[in-house]
Amino acid sequence: MNAPCQIGMKVAVVHYWLVGMRGGERVLERILRLFPGADIFTHVYDPDAVSAFIRSHRVRTSFIQKLPGAVRHYQKYLPLMPMALEELDLRGYDLVISSESGPAKGILAPPDAFHLCYCHSPMRYLWDHYQPYKEMSGRLTRMAMPFLFRNLRQWDTTSAQRPDKILANSSFIARRVRKSWGRDADVVHPPVDVDLFSLSDAPGDHYLWVGQMTPYKRADLVADAFTRLGLPLVMVGTGELSADIAKRAGPNIRIVDRLDFADLRRAYSECKALIFPPEEDFGIVPVEANAAGRPVIAYGKGGAIDSIRPGETGLFFRQQTVEALIDAVEQFEKWLPEFDPQAARANARRFAPDVFDGKFMAAAMTGLNRDDAPDIRPLTDAVELAGKP
Repeated sequence: MNAPCQIGMKVAVVHYWLVGMRGGERVLERILRLFPGADIFTHVYDPDAVSAFIRSHRVRTSFIQKLPGAVRHYQKYLPLMPMALEELDLRGYDLVISSESGPAKGILAPPDAFHLCYCHSPMRYLWDHYQPYKEMSGRLTRMAMPFLFRNLRQWDTTSAQRPDKILANSSFIARRVRKSWGRDADVVHPPVDVDLFSLSDAPGDHYLWVGQMTPYKRADLVADAFTRLGLPLVMVGTGELSADIAKRAGPNIRIVDRLDFADLRRAYSECKALIFPPEEDFGIVPVEANAAGRPVIAYGKGGAIDSIRPGETGLFFRQQTVEALIDAVEQFEKWLPEFDPQAARANARRFAPDVFDGKFMAAAMTGLNRDDAPDIRPLTDAVELAGKP
């Protein structure tokens, strides 16, 4: 890891909510390692649901935390979050970093502070996923959404002008930032611990799918395609569609609810290829598979466009249909002898944590490198260490 930033300045990191450890929280951890003295601001905080490292920092919450049932039902308070966010007091902070996937970037940073936004995604329920969320909601919520969300979209677009600089976690998200907010964003991919994975001397003849069995992950597509193909497949995951997937799966498909990390690493390295059918904002799973020296058959949209090099570290299929996936697998069987595991490993190295560190610190430095800024020499040293383990 690059040297942490020990600068004589105050840093605030604004994260939408802290109720679990998913991809956004892993990125948050990495940012906190770069700025170990930073304070965290968030809407809702459940200490038992986050890592000890996050708990070691001072966490301040908005008034949403005090509302009934907020820790479990925080999303029901979404219409109040813009106001709650703007009530947080960030006076005295020199650097404000917003981690955006919910209301975070709309924080009112001090006039002299540099505000850097790392965008995992513009709020999906306001923009491209609005109709699916509406369809899944109850009758009263569906009636209220057109009125409430219209105002939220206006606030989301307006508040997107507040950050001094925006980083996106993929080129896919950078395009969504431009379309939703009218802002340009530099791409800084999230950190992936690629050095934790290793090659197998003897990969197996089975394919692998890993994920939550929820609709957008498209486990149904994979189960249907491989039942028709008759090729061996291991599916690792559970979720609301588990029972349905089990009914769809033919005898050639083995379903495993969960694996510990050691077994998951082994599963990556021993598969013939990873099947990755969703349209993800970024998607860490394909990078982990490449880090283990295995190719990926991915849906050719979303973050996979950044992470997989077609014809080198995997192949794409262009439609989320059973027929398109079957065609891709049949094409892959012919292409596999050309695959080089070392090329996949080298590709995964582009997403290593030290690469993220260098790019993120360089972005932060653009706003701090001015006459009235605190001493940034330690930050400059950290940037120069980019790419070094």
